[in-house]
Amino acid sequence: MRRVLHLSDLHYGKDRADLEEPLLETVDRLAPDLVAISGDFTQRARVSQFDRAQAFLDKLSVPWIAVPGNHDTPLDEFWIRLLTPWKRYRAAVSRDLEPVYQDDAMTLVGVNTVNRFSWQRGRLSEKRIKRACQQFSDAPDRARIVMLHHPLQHGPEVDKRLMRGAGRALKAFAESGAQVVLSGHLHNTVIAPFRAWPQLLFVQAGTSLSSRMRGEVNTFNLLEIDHRSVTVESWGAEDLTFAPVSRAHFFRNNGEWERHDNAPSIAPAHHIRRSRSVR
Repeated sequence: MRRVLHLSDLHYGKDRADLEEPLLETVDRLAPDLVAISGDFTQRARVSQFDRAQAFLDKLSVPWIAVPGNHDTPLDEFWIRLLTPWKRYRAAVSRDLEPVYQDDAMTLVGVNTVNRFSWQRGRLSEKRIKRACQQFSDAPDRARIVMLHHPLQHGPEVDKRLMRGAGRALKAFAESGAQVVLSGHLHNTVIAPFRAWPQLLFVQAGTSLSSRMRGEVNTFNLLEIDHRSVTVESWGAEDLTFAPVSRAHFFRNNGEWERHDNAPSIAPAHHIRRSRSVR
């Protein structure tokens, strides 16, 4: 069993600075095995915004892994976005845009979905999909997680175009044995099996720190997972305090995820690790 705390869309430059310390304190208290951050560290990919993101990461007391979001390449500096889109991200966050974390109970594969030529809409190439799927070939008894910025499914309320390659990626991830897909981008929480591929659990995080909220408070997700079950708690901020707001428990039945109510709460761990990144 592993505990993964899923953050997304910090958006330094358009963030709630008053929530940063409560968020860090909550992460410390929960002491997950891994913090997974699914992109958009900054609002406009400014050096000063990446400096603040780097300071946040340095304060984390647990290992972390991250992928970039579309806001982590400059929207209004075309030549930088075209020629050196990842220079600032690599200097502040990680040189690895598609990191992999693996231990004896879990494999988490990061996938970069940002398309520098179409700033808002993501893209997944065959090469990236194949690389991610290969990571699960020797992990039959581990929890198997994919993390990317752009979601692979939109609800009817979403007016943005779905990422290119999303359908192809869902099929490939399901067939490779992946179990959970973490994403962000839309600033809303979604926890449910994918409609077309219920072998995969869709876990979308809202924004952890941005002031640009979309109908819900600032949130993050906490997963407790093994290769047969997963409990997902969503934590939301109210009056500068993060607390659980919802909980869902899923079991795998004939290879597909089924929800079971009355999920147990996820208790905070009793230890705190020193800060270190997975990069």
